[in-house]
Amino acid sequence: MNYGLCPLSIVPVREAATDTSELVTQVLYGEHFKVLESRAKWSKIRLEWDAYEGWIDNKQLVSISKEQYEALSAAPDVLSADLVDFVTHSNGQLMPIPIGSCVHACELLGHTHEGNTLSGTIEKAHIVNTALLYLNSPYLWGGKTPFGIDCSGFTQMVYRLNGYRLKRDASQQATQGDAFSFIEECEPGDLAFFDNKEGDIIHVGIVLKDNYIIHAHGQVRIDRLDHTGIFNAERNTHTHKLRVLKRIV
Repeated sequence: MNYGLCPLSIVPVREAATDTSELVTQVLYGEHFKVLESRAKWSKIRLEWDAYEGWIDNKQLVSISKEQYEALSAAPDVLSADLVDFVTHSNGQLMPIPIGSCVHACELLGHTHEGNTLSGTIEKAHIVNTALLYLNSPYLWGGKTPFGIDCSGFTQMVYRLNGYRLKRDASQQATQGDAFSFIEECEPGDLAFFDNKEGDIIHVGIVLKDNYIIHAHGQVRIDRLDHTGIFNAERNTHTHKLRVLKRIV
């Protein structure tokens, strides 16, 4: 088994070993992973944080030892807290990094970081404040940053910045936490899940106070939430059908 670390701001993870393959997620600066399979130009990886798998370009990873991988896995997250920040290379060059980058890996990469950070578990009330940082971020299938994010990447990153571990896809996240039946039972920071006509869970958002929800749909936006689902006032229609409400924290 080989191990790797992300030395760049944002690295695409693809479904297959080709640049034209579907983006399934992203690796942010400092995230570490197992290398499951190596080819001449591509490696199949499994991210430590959420066990998500996919292919990345070999030019966009740094190899680390098993001992270094285990040390990173055991260490608490120290995440960049600003929407955009920088790390400094040993030669003085700056590299931008997005919010949620793992700056506790800087030493292994020979970089320094002097910006604001988040670490440990933060009280649930802060989840909404974090979510609002992403407001108006464009939707991107597989994205995890303010420059492009999907619905479950949004919820995962918001929860991670507050010290809580969510799986990657909406259907996976729906297996976590405790379910309840009525919107009136919701607290800000709870999750709402939505399904399609086949009953498959395809969307997730973060519940706000007064029956509103923040979610990634075209962009990270705020809409009304009722017992039917998400109501888009601009379009005067429900865009998502409510399936289940979950409390993770």
